[in-house]
Amino acid sequence: MMLPLALLVLAGLTAAIAPRLLPGTEWADREPVLALWVWQCVVAAVLLCCTLAMALSAAGAWEAVRGRVFAPAPHGVVEAYALHGYGPWAGTVAAVLACGGAWTAAMLTREIRAARAERRVRRTELLRRSPRLPGEHAAEDRLVVLEGERPDARWLPGPTPRLVITTAALRRLDRRQLDAVLAHEQGHARARHDWLLHCSSALANGFPQVPVFAAFRDEMHRLVELAADDTASRRFGRLAIALALVELNEERGVFGPCPTPLAQVPQRVDRLLAPAPRLSPGHRLRLTAAAALVPVVPLLVTGVPALSVLG
Repeated sequence: MMLPLALLVLAGLTAAIAPRLLPGTEWADREPVLALWVWQCVVAAVLLCCTLAMALSAAGAWEAVRGRVFAPAPHGVVEAYALHGYGPWAGTVAAVLACGGAWTAAMLTREIRAARAERRVRRTELLRRSPRLPGEHAAEDRLVVLEGERPDARWLPGPTPRLVITTAALRRLDRRQLDAVLAHEQGHARARHDWLLHCSSALANGFPQVPVFAAFRDEMHRLVELAADDTASRRFGRLAIALALVELNEERGVFGPCPTPLAQVPQRVDRLLAPAPRLSPGHRLRLTAAAALVPVVPLLVTGVPALSVLG
C-alpha cells in the first residue's frame, strides 16, 4: 500500500500548497492564458494522483482488476509492485476513491444540466423580447439588440451563439468600443471558457473541503475575464475595452467603496489602463514547460517499480 499512499500524499500536498502559491502571483495578471494553463495542470495532477491510487489499490484488492490493469506488462513488473501485500485496506481505499470519481462525474453532469437549463430560459426570454420576423433565420454570431434602460452586453453560447446588447449600451458605446465588447465575448466563445467554468464549479461544489478546487474556481472566473480583455485589446486597443467596461458598469456601483459581485471590474480597468509588460518569451516557455511537467510527476512516481525492473 505504500505506492497508493504516496500518491495520495502527493495529491494532498499539491492541493494544499497550490492555493497558497498561485493566487495573487504578479505574473498571472500579466499572462492570464499561461496562468489558466498552470491551474489546469495542477488540478489535473491532483486528479491523476487519485486515479492512479485507485487503480493500484483496486489491482491489489481484486485479481480481475489486476489482470486488466497489468495485462500488457511483463510478469516481473507485476511482482515489482508487490500487489499481494497491499492488505485488506486496499479494497476500501479503491472503493472510496471510486465513489469520489463517481461524485465528480455527477457534479459535472449537474453543472452542465443547470447551465443548459439557464441557457434555455435566457433564449426563451430573448425570443419573447426579440421575436423573429417571418422568414428570418437564426445566424451564428448574430447581434441582438434589446430595448433596455440599463447598459448591458452578454454572450449567449450554444449552437447559435449571440451577442445580446441593450439600446442603452448602444447609446453609451461608440463603434470601436462596441467592436471591443464583441471581440471580448468572442474570445470567451473561441477559448471555450464556459467549459473551464463548469469543470471548476463542479469540483468546488462537489469537494468544498479541498482548498485547491475552491481556488481553481475563483481563479478561473477571474482569469478568463482577463484573457478575454487581452483578446479584445490586441484588436482594438486597451483604451477601447477599458472605456467600454466603464460605460457598461459605472451605474452598477462597482466603482464605489462598497464591494459588489462585480468588484473585479475596477481592477480590470486599472490593468488595461496601466498594463504591466509581458513576460519574455523564454520565461513564458519555461513556465509552460514546468506546468506541463506537474501531471507527469504522478506518472513517474507510479512507474518507479516498473522502471527499476525494466532498467
